[in-house]
Amino acid sequence: MGFCFGVRRAIDMLEKAARKHSMVETLGAAVHNEQVVERLSRCGVKVVENLDELQGTTVAIASHGVGPAVLDEISARRLQLIDTTCPFVRRAQNAARRLANAGFFVIIFGDAGHQEVEGVLGWAGGNGIATLDGELDIEKLPPHIGILSQTTQSPAGFANFIKVLTDSVIHKASELRIINTICDATRRRQASALELARRVELMVVVGGYNSANTQRLAELCSGYVETHLIETAEEIDPAWLQNRMRIGVTTGTSTPDEVINEVLARLGGS
Repeated sequence: MGFCFGVRRAIDMLEKAARKHSMVETLGAAVHNEQVVERLSRCGVKVVENLDELQGTTVAIASHGVGPAVLDEISARRLQLIDTTCPFVRRAQNAARRLANAGFFVIIFGDAGHQEVEGVLGWAGGNGIATLDGELDIEKLPPHIGILSQTTQSPAGFANFIKVLTDSVIHKASELRIINTICDATRRRQASALELARRVELMVVVGGYNSANTQRLAELCSGYVETHLIETAEEIDPAWLQNRMRIGVTTGTSTPDEVINEVLARLGGS
């Protein structure tokens, strides 16, 4: 439970930068958790939606990363950059760049429109798409196809996507390259949550409603047991707990320890 390496690294970098600079602004939320964003705000880290909203000269890139066009614009404006891109996201970006440079059309198994996915597509140079549906219009696909995953998707979902897509394009594609870009911390947390969901009468998933990895945990656990996604302890409904002796708790990778402790205390007191 709690922060993964990438989130903890990003928060540490931003808190250090806030102590050093008079103003630090992040391009989008640093992580997808409102409690963490509020904590950083109290330290002097402000969120802006685009570069035109900047009031200072120090800008931070969120852990979800951005495409090269954004980096080029930051450089052109001569802004001081703090890049907190998660190393696992960076690996996916580099994979997309290598595939595109080798002439491959990049297909990302992921949520189109998600900040991380948009950034990875940017590194594919516009030669790619993001989708959760493996049944694509194969007549519009080129013969060289590279397949990646959003870092927070489930391994089982990615495997099924690859199977469906491969079955449909194998007679046309002359070369397929598949790179597993799912974050290892995400994989291990999903496996642990599923193992727990099989042994309890109720699962509580704690994390941001806008957090992709938290939503994935809730989706996976709900396949085995009644599952509730909450952001704070105040959202726990005592009715959920009636006649239930075994309650499982897991969290998204950007859920702070203080929120987890409040949830555990509330459940224990109920």
